[in-house]
Amino acid sequence: MVDDLTSAVTDYLQRVRDDHIDLLHRLVERESPSLVPESQADILRLLTDEFESVDLRVERFPGKNSGGHLVARPADLGAATGGQLLVGHCDTVWPLGTLDRMPITVREGRMTGPGVYDMKAGLAQMIFALRALRELGVDPAMPPLVFVNSDEEIGSRESKQHLFELAHDVDRALVLEPSLGPSGLLKTGRKGVGRFTVTVKGRAAHAGLDPDGGASAILELSYLIQQLFALNNPKRGITVNVGMIDGGVRPNVVAPQSSATVDVRVLHLDDVPALEEAIHGLRPGTPGVEIEVEGRIGRMPLEPNDRNRTLWKLARECGTALGLELEEGTAGGGSDGNHTSLHTATLDGLGAVGDGAHADHEYIDIEATLKRTGLLALILASPA
Repeated sequence: MVDDLTSAVTDYLQRVRDDHIDLLHRLVERESPSLVPESQADILRLLTDEFESVDLRVERFPGKNSGGHLVARPADLGAATGGQLLVGHCDTVWPLGTLDRMPITVREGRMTGPGVYDMKAGLAQMIFALRALRELGVDPAMPPLVFVNSDEEIGSRESKQHLFELAHDVDRALVLEPSLGPSGLLKTGRKGVGRFTVTVKGRAAHAGLDPDGGASAILELSYLIQQLFALNNPKRGITVNVGMIDGGVRPNVVAPQSSATVDVRVLHLDDVPALEEAIHGLRPGTPGVEIEVEGRIGRMPLEPNDRNRTLWKLARECGTALGLELEEGTAGGGSDGNHTSLHTATLDGLGAVGDGAHADHEYIDIEATLKRTGLLALILASPA
């Protein structure tokens, strides 16, 4: 049965190869930066039409500061729980007008364009994997639900709660973020991600006439930065980076304020409480200054727990049937897979094979990505 389905899916996807590339072209040409919410309307309309074409009922949710998100599910699903969730996002990091300098190209087995790899190719894969099963008369092993948001690149602040609710009610989540690196590793681990702001309030004074009358916020911040960097722990996969600093008013004034923006990555869920406590527990050492710390780790780590490992093994079995020797890796960046993993079995990086996420050389390997579409179709058809 598996061999028959593998052959049928592979043959079907080759027959519709041009249609697949055409859809991806239409997705990429609809520029959709996260920070321009109104830019999402066109691509969400296109996705609505495509999901409806594979017999899913689409519900759109408007955003307050984002372009909103959509949920697609079988029309006859009703209120029953269970199923498998396909997760993706339609927003990109690229500003409007990027197509003028990074045009869509298809040559030498590659397709380029802003957002093609991260992650509009994954959206096209969802549609064509579902279409393959529909055209072949094969029912997915569990009802497929689809979640696409437009704020993933800025932390999924508005859509995260809806994603939590969906993930809580399904048996597994398949995340169509791009695979890891040109070799196409599936992402069985992701670091958790946090953002913190440390603000120091000092006391201004004339740097020449009354230097002892002030309390330098910049001096205090320099001590705090050293404490923050001391929290780095490569063996535990913890990185703490002070990426931005600001402060002072004039060169001849003892600085009355300063601030630092801190990026935190953590590999293990068990390390989160102590790391947050250490950052929020920073205390001033300079007399006359106060400090405030805001922020938290908003995306928890995606860890290789038992249920995630079971899903990874299923993917490897499906890959073997397709002649793919799948390998796994851990990504330093976060995704919505970090969120779903808290509630259900999750496998990330099922999307495009290529390289250049957020970079000018962004591209996908077309044939390898078509094979990943077949992989997704086989997983969808495989019982938990």
